[in-house]
Amino acid sequence: MTVLVALLRGVNVGGATRVPMADLRRVVADAGYGDVRTHLNSGNVLLTSDDDPARVARTLRDACAAAFPVQPDVVVRTRDELHAVLAAWPFLDRDDDPTHHHVVLLPGDAPARVPDVPVEPPEDLAAAGRELYLHLPHGVGRSRLAARLTTGARPVGTARNLRTVTALAALADELDATTRAG
Repeated sequence: MTVLVALLRGVNVGGATRVPMADLRRVVADAGYGDVRTHLNSGNVLLTSDDDPARVARTLRDACAAAFPVQPDVVVRTRDELHAVLAAWPFLDRDDDPTHHHVVLLPGDAPARVPDVPVEPPEDLAAAGRELYLHLPHGVGRSRLAARLTTGARPVGTARNLRTVTALAALADELDATTRAG
């Protein structure tokens, strides 16, 4: 079994779409996945499966649409892919506040490309792998760059900050060790 991390977009953010994590765990388990765990209250799900990550994303999107009043975009990464996201993280030399560092994890297999949006220093934007990395030293809520990326025909994915991605990678390691020992 492979440890996967499913990231649901727009769940329990801004008060619009409320999805209780206990209900989300039940829906994921009922969809046939094992060792289901959630992290925080914002649509971060760890699970085990032998299915392809793209199939897991489709299955979870459909299962959530059937169970909740929302059909969230779902991006799935393996444990190893999540570690690669961390290893590729640019901008870490700029400051050590993990809430200033964000990544947009994109669906599909296509490499990420930096969209044509104005970037005003000290904010910055880079692409690596299937991800867009953002340095937002004044926070995401006051970021013009973040606002630009959420309007118009911009890449659709789901964003997490460095603290959350680091925690998810550690939880995925723990789950992997547990499933190997069991």
